[in-house]
Amino acid sequence: MFDMLKWLPENVSTFGAEIDFLFYVIYYITAVTFLLVAIAMVAFLIVFRRREGRRARYTHGNTALEITWTVVTTVIFVILAVMSGPLWGKIKQQVPPSNVQVRVTGKQFNWEILYPGPDGQFGTADDLQTDNELHVPVNRVVQVFLTSKDVIHSFFLPNLRLKQDALPGRVIQAWFEATKPGVYEIPCAELCGFGHSGMLGHLTVHSAEDYEKWVKEQWPPG
Repeated sequence: MFDMLKWLPENVSTFGAEIDFLFYVIYYITAVTFLLVAIAMVAFLIVFRRREGRRARYTHGNTALEITWTVVTTVIFVILAVMSGPLWGKIKQQVPPSNVQVRVTGKQFNWEILYPGPDGQFGTADDLQTDNELHVPVNRVVQVFLTSKDVIHSFFLPNLRLKQDALPGRVIQAWFEATKPGVYEIPCAELCGFGHSGMLGHLTVHSAEDYEKWVKEQWPPG
């Protein structure tokens, strides 16, 4: 694999490699198409440049060539759709069961993170709310319930290859499973007002032992 994509953030998600593979496929198809078009344009500029004594000729196109590039483009898009369909369903429609759940509410201009507490129920006395700080254990599926208090926000975990809009009046489920402990950014990926650029949270992925220690330090909420 070429090193031209090293600018992508490190993948620490169980489904990130599949997303990156599709990204690479689309990236290189686009790159090859761009090069072919650019080479053709340069060739046309040279071959059909103005010359003394040669009159311009007009053409209405080449039907066979137009059919060819239309068919090739259609086939490429159909193949990409077939390749991405199962992955889309896996990420967006098949939320795995988990006892690690959080409610994330976007508002101008921060993320409100709500933990259900030891009883596992939201809306009870042992709930814990933090701003812009999401703590989860490594190698565990985390269910996220997304909503918004005001405008459309977009919950973005670049290292987890997860991006999901948060809409006012709706609760949308998402999930991820982190494979490496660390601290990762949670920016808002939807322009949501004058403070959009400062809307930044952090995801802390703990080892199993550190997560249990963190949980014990938080409850009961002060």
